[in-house]
Amino acid sequence: MTPIVYVGMSADLVHPGHLNILQKARELGDVVVGLLTDEAIASYKRVPHMTFEQRRVVIENIKGVTRVVPQTTLDYVANLEALKPRYVVHGDDWKEGVQKQTRQRVIDALAQWGGELVEVPYTAGISSTQLHGALREVGTTPEVRLKSLRRMLQVKPLLRFLDIHNALSALIIENTWVSTPNGRREFDGMWGSSLTDSTAKGKPDIEAVDVTARVTTLNEVLEVTTKPVIYDGDTGGQPEHFVFTVRTLERLGVSAIIIEDKTGLKKNSLFGTDVPQTQDSIENFCHKIRTGKRAQQTQEFMIIARIESLILDQGVDDAMTRAAAYLEAGADGIMIHSRRKEPDEVFEFCRRYNALPNRKPLVAVPSSYNKVTEDELQAHGVNVVIYANHLLRSAYPAMVNTARSILTNRRSAESDAQLLPIKDILELIPGTK
Repeated sequence: MTPIVYVGMSADLVHPGHLNILQKARELGDVVVGLLTDEAIASYKRVPHMTFEQRRVVIENIKGVTRVVPQTTLDYVANLEALKPRYVVHGDDWKEGVQKQTRQRVIDALAQWGGELVEVPYTAGISSTQLHGALREVGTTPEVRLKSLRRMLQVKPLLRFLDIHNALSALIIENTWVSTPNGRREFDGMWGSSLTDSTAKGKPDIEAVDVTARVTTLNEVLEVTTKPVIYDGDTGGQPEHFVFTVRTLERLGVSAIIIEDKTGLKKNSLFGTDVPQTQDSIENFCHKIRTGKRAQQTQEFMIIARIESLILDQGVDDAMTRAAAYLEAGADGIMIHSRRKEPDEVFEFCRRYNALPNRKPLVAVPSSYNKVTEDELQAHGVNVVIYANHLLRSAYPAMVNTARSILTNRRSAESDAQLLPIKDILELIPGTK
């Protein structure tokens, strides 16, 4: 009987290194590829560019591959115990880092039936990281970006978004990441905040910056990034105007808009009841949601309803009544907001919201209750966490300190330690050289 040879792969961008591994596997027996699912890949890095089914088609058509099976986790053991292969073939670049423990578990599993791990030397000059970087420089299309949020929600338990106020802040979100024991951690997308966009333009956050001006900022962001954008739509305006906002955003490739159930002159929610704020009627806001949904040209664009009941001290009961009505009206998700320092009322809302029969994605913005962790939010059923204004808030004091230093010292030398070197500025943006 020909021995079974197991090869675990993500195969998002197939390159010569992958082909070398498959060639070695073919020499040893019948090749079964354990193709990592989108969920498995998203657990340690970005959601793959191609879907599982697209990647399956590619691998099935490579010469010598006998069969493709899903591998639903980074851990190989479940598939290995089911197949009991004679060999597992893998590149030798997993002896350190996030996959080191996975490798040891493969060795331990194979030992149970006398299997063998065969490691292929790393192919010099080929880097998936470099290929992904090249793809980011090429960019994306509105259609691909538009679909990306829904796809992420299907495969990741929690998404994290950070505020933008110009293209440079968007590039920070696009490229910043940290290494963790569980793999690479990065932001999943960008929050097109009305507060930060207005503030960056020196205007009050009262919808004084119109949609046309905000779309100008969005266009600058979309030209240089690939990650999905959630747009802060404030109240959405009149239903008749909301139609055009939805169509504009959808055409640009924005993934979602969040609109809040308030009416009249907009005031920032974190003022709460300290300033006059009027919550819209359930009937009127449901009409706005339905109007926006009818205006959509695709199924991918999302309209998310932001509930202000906790902001206005109307309580969780009122918030739940509204959530159920907004979902029934067609909202693709719910954002719950609170100005309390503790997350208790948000968690109570989460508990009750999770029991709704037509529950859809839940968004939280922990600006006030900022000691809560992402793990806690995820445990309570939150699907998207938005850090709503932190890049702008951090940029402003840094710029003020530099300005004061120059005024105080009558030169710029003392501020140099806090500045990005000119050389780095010139190299920050691709194509500057």
